Amino acid sequence: MQWYFIAALLTILTSSQGILTTLSQSNGGYSYDYATVPFLAEIFKLVVSTFFLWRECNSSSPPRMTTEWRTVRLFPIPSVIYLIHNNVQFSTLTYVDPSTYQIMGNLKIVTTGILFRLFMRRRLSTLQWMAIVLLAVGTTTSQVKGCGEASCDSLFSAPMQGYMLGLLSACLSALAGVYTEYLMKKNNDSLYWQNVQLYTFGSIFNMARLLLDDFRVGFENGPWWQRLLSGYTITTWIVVLNLGSTGLLVSWLMKYADNIVKVYSTSMAMLLTMVLSIFLFNFKPSVQLFLGIIICVISLHMYFAPVHMLVDLPVTSKRPTDTLKEVTVQQAGE
Repeated sequence: MQWYFIAALLTILTSSQGILTTLSQSNGGYSYDYATVPFLAEIFKLVVSTFFLWRECNSSSPPRMTTEWRTVRLFPIPSVIYLIHNNVQFSTLTYVDPSTYQIMGNLKIVTTGILFRLFMRRRLSTLQWMAIVLLAVGTTTSQVKGCGEASCDSLFSAPMQGYMLGLLSACLSALAGVYTEYLMKKNNDSLYWQNVQLYTFGSIFNMARLLLDDFRVGFENGPWWQRLLSGYTITTWIVVLNLGSTGLLVSWLMKYADNIVKVYSTSMAMLLTMVLSIFLFNFKPSVQLFLGIIICVISLHMYFAPVHMLVDLPVTSKRPTDTLKEVTVQQAGE
């Protein structure tokens, strides 16, 4: 299966996630506990991965599965990083407004490229670095509102702690992605066996988060397992399945492509969501949105196109080979 097909499918599913989440609201709010959605999505990914692993085990060529503790113990680390990242997100939002945080979030595009180069030892050309920076500029441009609006002024009026936490959030997000790719490519284990390990720990950490939220509010709404499916509708279940399917596609890209492909997919998904919102939610498009789309498309072409499509290389003509004269050496007799 070609990686660009998976990347395109990931773009579509990621862009539909925000739209489906909005459609799942009733009277401007959620009738269900939104914190249960990631937990159920992890369970869905775990069930699907277990099923495909079972099929592989029953096939003529059993999959490779490393069960040594020194390898298995590495798989909870992405969940720990994401847990820290979520807490940093909340801390950042105490210093900056949501629109500023969204714009600062584009720093993870550049930090992913830097960590990708350092940890995965993958050399990027100058054109590819320029493309990554352009992608960050394009996504930021599409999110910036008119400079006469209050949100534009607030972008530069946040305290320094907010910018430092925003940078830390971008680094943690990039670190989690790059480390996950490192795990997936560390050996030739079955993708589904690696997924089972990732999603088992992911389910445990999401369950721990639900329990921690209950302790914070003193079990005001009862334990999380009693309200797990409360208020769920068909749209809500579609949100869960969509989120779970997105995670499965990301793991495939981590195994057979790389983090940069995932970054481009999610960035293009954000732009696609904005375009679809024009027709679904009467979202008013701006000049910045169209400029951002153009910049991102140029970035996409710069990163993935072959060099001969980007640079006019001089045509080299073969020089005629010189005629070789045959020289006969006669050995003198004694």
